[in-house]
Amino acid sequence: MQAKISSFFKPSTTTNQSQLLESIEDIPLFETTKEPEILITYECRRRKPNTDLSRSDENESEEDIGEKAIGSGLADTHVKPVTKGRVLNKKRSYAQMYLEFGQSNFHLQNCSICGLKYARGEEGDEKNHKEFHKNYTHGIPFKGWRNERVVPMNSSHGDRIVLVLNSDPSAQKNKILEVAKMIEGELGLSDGWLLHKLCKVYLYVSAQRIAGCLVAEPIVTAYKVVSSSGIQKVSDCNKTKSDRAVSTVLQFGSVNFRREVIKGVPAGNKIDLNEDYSGSICCEKEAVPACCGVRAIWVTPSNRRKNIATKLLDAARASFCAGYVLEHSQMAISQPTSAGKALASRYSGTESFLVYNSGLNTLMDHW
Repeated sequence: MQAKISSFFKPSTTTNQSQLLESIEDIPLFETTKEPEILITYECRRRKPNTDLSRSDENESEEDIGEKAIGSGLADTHVKPVTKGRVLNKKRSYAQMYLEFGQSNFHLQNCSICGLKYARGEEGDEKNHKEFHKNYTHGIPFKGWRNERVVPMNSSHGDRIVLVLNSDPSAQKNKILEVAKMIEGELGLSDGWLLHKLCKVYLYVSAQRIAGCLVAEPIVTAYKVVSSSGIQKVSDCNKTKSDRAVSTVLQFGSVNFRREVIKGVPAGNKIDLNEDYSGSICCEKEAVPACCGVRAIWVTPSNRRKNIATKLLDAARASFCAGYVLEHSQMAISQPTSAGKALASRYSGTESFLVYNSGLNTLMDHW
């Protein structure tokens, strides 16, 4: 048994050891032969400054470029990193635009006609103001649509009135929004107040421009305006009561002061468009039935005094209710200005025209 164990751990042959020693002896301690040298040359060329801003190389710093050169083996004592070049645009003008010497018109100018603010002397602002001023005074350009809803009227100059509804195509509604924005700016209305989904818009087209616009909406009731004669009677009655209650003599010790009352001349029954109709409106308490409410009516400054507003009102009376022509007493006006009061009095033939509250429809969906 012991013989078998010894034979298991005993090296098989001695020849392997001898061969290993011979191979070790053949290896020299020091290498005496030289390997063939391979010369590698690098050609360094300066890159031209890159003027293309779209490339990402422009955003690299000088340190990043130097690190790249070291990593590629190009970093040498005589090689300098390429710096980022910047070429100025020779066509750009660096001249000073304005010189302030205390002049009164240095800031933005406000046009007294169209109300647009612009910088005088600036080519872009001058061009924008000229275009806006022409659209404001003569009307927004309008070449027409393929399918128009034209309201019949008597015209010898080729003018026409076009009716636009909320259900019409978006191209027509965009033109209406452009006109409404100009009307809201002149009348001092908030943006988007003028139009809602029940409105009917009448455009007066003349010489391929929108010379006037009327926005109408359905209403149920309205109120009669108290005429100036009725207001005069109420004021006279109030004066007599106050005169009785308050004495016209002021006494300070032994000195007496007497008040002098100057009575104004009552206005006549004649309606003048140039008359100042500013002030509050007194209405009756009882409401009367009405069908059509004029939310706003507007005519360009260069086309006023040409009965365009009257033609728009006639078109609204004839086409607002299908197959039925409204009476003058069935139309009411909303928030009239001084010119609107004069127009309503002249069109209805009386100072007791109808007005209504347009705030009831302000919560409806807009165009």
